[in-house]
Amino acid sequence: MKTKVICLCGSTRFYKEWQETIWKETMKGNITLQVSFHPDSNIHSQRIGITPEQKLILNELHQKKIDLSDEILVINVNGYIGESTRNEIDYALEHGKIVNYLESIL
Repeated sequence: MKTKVICLCGSTRFYKEWQETIWKETMKGNITLQVSFHPDSNIHSQRIGITPEQKLILNELHQKKIDLSDEILVINVNGYIGESTRNEIDYALEHGKIVNYLESIL
């Protein structure tokens, strides 16, 4: 079995789908890299906000995760791809990464 390193990308508002995808990819024997936390989710009734400066840092960290990956998997629930995710897809493509999607795109 060849283990792949897959960087997950997509809106953090889809917490359930993120967790399901992490589980599925791990059970396939793949290593997943993903966001460190989900600021858009309402876990334990706490909503964690971030500053614009922190958002820039998190974007840079995620690009480094893309650099480490063999491919990215976009969590595009109901076809949703936001601006940050679009930037991550573009970055991945520019760096020769394979881009796959949770849901098929037209």
